[in-house]
Amino acid sequence: MSASAPEPKRNQGQPVPRIDARLKVTGEARYAADIPLNNLAYGVLVTSDIARGRVNEIRLDEARAVPDVLEIISYGDIDGIQRPQFANASCTSLGPLHETTIRHDGQIMALVIANTFEAAQEAASKVTADYQPEQPSASLGSAGTETIPAKGNTERVQDDPAVRDFAAAFEAAPVKLDAAYTTPTQHHNPIELFSTTALWTGDQLTVYEPSQNVYGFRAEIARQLQMDPAKVRVVSPYIGGAFGSKGPMTPRTAIVALAARRLNRPVRCVVTRMQGFTTATYRAPTRHRIRMGTTPDGRITAFSHEGWELTSRVDNYVVGGTSTTTRLYGYGSVYSRVNLVKADRQTPGYMRSPPEFPYVFALETAMDELAERLGMDPVELRRVNDTMTEPIGGKPYTSRSLMQCFDQAAEAFNWAARNPKPGSMRDGEWLIGLGCATAAYPTNVGAATARVRLTANGKVLVQSASHEIGTGIRTVAAQMAAEQLGVPVDAVEVMMGDTDLPPAPVSGGSNSTASVCSAVLTACRQIRARLSQASVGSHGGPLAGKDPGDLDIRDGMIVANDGASQKLQEIFRALGAGVVEEYAEFIPEGAPQDAVQKLYAGASTLINGSRRSKVQYALGAEFVEVRINVRTREIRVPRLVGAFAAGRIMNTRTARSQLLGGLIWGMSSALLEETGVDERTARYVNRDLAEYYVPVNADIQEVEVILVPEVDHEVNPAGVKGLGELGNVGTAAAIVNAIYHATGKRIRDLPVRLENLIV
Repeated sequence: MSASAPEPKRNQGQPVPRIDARLKVTGEARYAADIPLNNLAYGVLVTSDIARGRVNEIRLDEARAVPDVLEIISYGDIDGIQRPQFANASCTSLGPLHETTIRHDGQIMALVIANTFEAAQEAASKVTADYQPEQPSASLGSAGTETIPAKGNTERVQDDPAVRDFAAAFEAAPVKLDAAYTTPTQHHNPIELFSTTALWTGDQLTVYEPSQNVYGFRAEIARQLQMDPAKVRVVSPYIGGAFGSKGPMTPRTAIVALAARRLNRPVRCVVTRMQGFTTATYRAPTRHRIRMGTTPDGRITAFSHEGWELTSRVDNYVVGGTSTTTRLYGYGSVYSRVNLVKADRQTPGYMRSPPEFPYVFALETAMDELAERLGMDPVELRRVNDTMTEPIGGKPYTSRSLMQCFDQAAEAFNWAARNPKPGSMRDGEWLIGLGCATAAYPTNVGAATARVRLTANGKVLVQSASHEIGTGIRTVAAQMAAEQLGVPVDAVEVMMGDTDLPPAPVSGGSNSTASVCSAVLTACRQIRARLSQASVGSHGGPLAGKDPGDLDIRDGMIVANDGASQKLQEIFRALGAGVVEEYAEFIPEGAPQDAVQKLYAGASTLINGSRRSKVQYALGAEFVEVRINVRTREIRVPRLVGAFAAGRIMNTRTARSQLLGGLIWGMSSALLEETGVDERTARYVNRDLAEYYVPVNADIQEVEVILVPEVDHEVNPAGVKGLGELGNVGTAAAIVNAIYHATGKRIRDLPVRLENLIV
């Protein structure tokens, strides 16, 4: 049982059903707001009706008069709470009750607590405020915004990648493209609403909250309440959708905890769907300028990507997707710059594929435009510029299967039958368009820990404070333990989502499978080593004198290469124990040596695939067919095909589900999703699922996912690149490229609606 990388034969995991599937479909899985507590009080938020100004007076008397109201916490009531700290675990530095200044629409002004939810809701509706409003700046193009460079002004590293002389290369290029693109404000809208439940037991605080970062929440709660983190427990057993929205903590959590302490009883606050639009984060709108210069045969000699991202007045949030777009192809020279536009909106946050979705949309739409100018097939343009060495630092890719993805997806899609002339393909009253785009996402990985216990009767317990956000991390962790310890998956129990367990990084950036499975793998190898040493050291035993590296565990036996074997139970008896337990720490290449200590302190250290000694990316190719009615301009998407290479696939069933969902979300982002903002008031106008459009079953027809085999032993011990955020990266570009092919009309702004196609 050597510590070598996983064998190629195990590169694609079995399509094991989720180990928690039955609990979820029967309603037995308990989400944070489902956990029953005795003597529970209910909280309802009161939020502002303006986006900028000051609260002159908040009127609470009528609300206090409602029967069963217990407390109202508002301005002047939060002594002892520190302001939030915009960093690893908090979505903002704004303390909404620390000052009466209104910084954004729907800012928290009060929390009403009552014996019943209905009483709290009624009382909250009776709270009124007298404002001193000011004219807000709503969006990227609004008057009164402030634009600053991201570089040097953000917590997150933003280095504006560049190499050689772009200006000279662009000037000299025979073929040029200079175009602008935009993406809109979007909201996550997870089905599970945001909530906080706080319970005090003496000086010990337990918080039940859907969280992608329980250790980060614990640290920030303790800091805001000026407590010892050891006295705070955060529990998030299951999460009903998050997509980044439940990664950072909002100011609500500490306010609810304060209310519970004052009342000496548990308090639960479930945020309404409408309030979720303003009290949590969102995908910031972006604007892009792409300039490319090429030789006549399509080789890109000059590439420039400038981005503008909206952020709040109080925080400098940045996604900075140029770290990916500047490395995606073999450019000759590169220039990039990311700018922040500060407006009167709440601080944005991570939303599935945060940098890559908007930035790759701009790049991949530009690639299609460039192919059309060159008279080249779009796939061949990407092939000409494919590279095994990224252009910025000259670093090699550990593996890069982009063209294999294009070849397999193109064959499945029958791309060869495409007539390249725009408007040339038709079926009755429907114009047909075919488009494609690259999908890319860096292999992020973070320090992680795990505890694994194997009993003599073959039962396994895996413990990690990772988070089941719906991706199936419980299942793949169980598969890793089962594979390494030679037991069936149903013999493995997995505990997650609790700060009483060993810490894991924030569940974001598609890092969880790579990080957690690497820690589980390490712990299992330690158990295997202990058992192997005991077996070869037993005098007269069947494995005495064998090389521990030549032993494996299968079906309750330790087995040597020559077929000799010994029952695990015999080895446990030799050890004098009924249980073997190992705790393991995984620290990836490039992470600081104190990464685990930081993890315990609530700080995840994710290492981006573009910033390691070799570049590490999951890649894909996406092909789309659109149909546009010649009379009504109705847009339909009958076919989506995606081929993806993401290293080792731990579970082909859950992987396909993630990628299928990503393709559908990409279609939704291209054609449906946009949070409308009133330019006059900087307020959202479609704050519910009735008017925030998402696809329904009738919108989705044929979706095909192809998993391209890829073995990469260099990315991490598990060989996993991650794919949860890969699937939706290229879809929007593929769709607008297909729309151009169908109509000859180039759309550079999302979302595309039928009114954009009316000539």
